Amino acid sequence: MNNALRTTALMAALIVLFALVGRAIGGDGGMIVAFLFAVALNFGSYWFSDRIVLKMYRAREIGRADAPELYDMVDRLRQNAELPMPRLYVIPSDQPNAFATGRNPEHSAVAVTNGITRLLDRTELEGVIAHELAHIKNRDILTSSIAATVAAAITMIARFGFFFGSDRDRGGAVAQIAMLILAPIAAMLIQMAISRAREFAADRDGAAICGNPLALANALARLERGAERSPMDSANPATAHMFIVNPFAGGLSGLRSLFSTHPPTEARIERLRALASGR
Repeated sequence: MNNALRTTALMAALIVLFALVGRAIGGDGGMIVAFLFAVALNFGSYWFSDRIVLKMYRAREIGRADAPELYDMVDRLRQNAELPMPRLYVIPSDQPNAFATGRNPEHSAVAVTNGITRLLDRTELEGVIAHELAHIKNRDILTSSIAATVAAAITMIARFGFFFGSDRDRGGAVAQIAMLILAPIAAMLIQMAISRAREFAADRDGAAICGNPLALANALARLERGAERSPMDSANPATAHMFIVNPFAGGLSGLRSLFSTHPPTEARIERLRALASGR
C-alpha cells in the first residue's frame, strides 16, 4: 500500500474510532455529537493552527533583506516544486530543526531554527527546505493537524464518558475503564502512523524537489545528532510531529517506534540512499 492510500485508510480509521467512542458513550445521539464536535475542531485546526504554532515557538518572519541566501534558496526550490512562495520564519532555538505549516500552499510558511542554519551546509539545508516544501505540496500540514485534533478529541471524550457517564453498574464501569485506556491509545497509534507515513512521503518528494536524495540523507543524520546535543526546551508534544526530526530527540526502534511521530532516522536515510542508487 503506498503512502497516500495508507494515510487515507488511517484517517478513515481515526474518524470511525471517534464515532464509535461517541456512540458507546451516548448512543446514536452521542455519535452525532462526536461527529459535529470533530467537524468544529477540524475547522478551527484548518484556519488557525499555523498562527498558533508560529506564535508558540516565537517565530519571526523574515524577508529577502534579512537573509538573502536563505530566501533565494527557498524561492528557487519552491519554483522547482511549482508552489507559491511561502512565508519564511526563523525560530530562536539552538536545536537544528525545521517545520512547515499552513492550511494550503497559498497560505503556507516554512520555519527554520537558528541552529539548523549554523549546522548544515548549503546542499543539506536545501534538502531540508525541499522536504518541508513537499509537506506543503502534499497538504500534509492539514492532514497532520486534523489527525492530531481528532486523536486529542477521542481522548477527551473517553475521559468525559468515564467521569460523567450515567452507567455505573459493574459491567458498565469495566467497559468505561477499558474505553478510558484503550480508545486514547488506539487514537494515538493511528495518529503516529499517519505522521510517519507522511514523513516518508515528504523525504521522497523532497529529494525529487532538490534533486539530491543524499543531501537530505546527510542532513537527517546530522540533525538527529544535533537534536540530541541541543534539546528544544520550548518544544510541545502536540506539535512534535511537525518538525523534520523529533525535537525531543532519541530515535526509537522496535515496538517503541509505534509510539513515535517520526520513522527511525536510520530507516529514512536507508530509503533515501536506495533512491539515490536507483533501487
